[in-house]
Amino acid sequence: MAHDTTHVHKSNTKRIWTVFIIMSVVTLVEVFLGIIKPEFLTDTYFISLKLLNWIFIILTIVKAYYIAWAFMHLEGETKGLRRAVVWTSTFLIIYLVFILLTEGDYVYEVMHRGNIAWDF
Repeated sequence: MAHDTTHVHKSNTKRIWTVFIIMSVVTLVEVFLGIIKPEFLTDTYFISLKLLNWIFIILTIVKAYYIAWAFMHLEGETKGLRRAVVWTSTFLIIYLVFILLTEGDYVYEVMHRGNIAWDF
């Protein structure tokens, strides 16, 4: 028996424009907030970091996730592979942010108050 081996090429133009628009909107929000710097976001602190910086971190993670989803073609992969990639990346990003904030806050306190000893 002969199998039909013809392949119809599907255009991804709509998908490319959708990804472009979503990434552009998120980037424009970041740029807009970076230029305007609303006072309530720069004066409000959450875990030793300005709320505006938290918004930048979250929007950057959203962009990174969407880049992996669209350009690394994770949407077409199996559920297990998607979870392995996303959960591992999410854990490592949260861990990195925690370490950076903890060490950065310690360095800031040392610079402004002098020697600080952490007694465990």
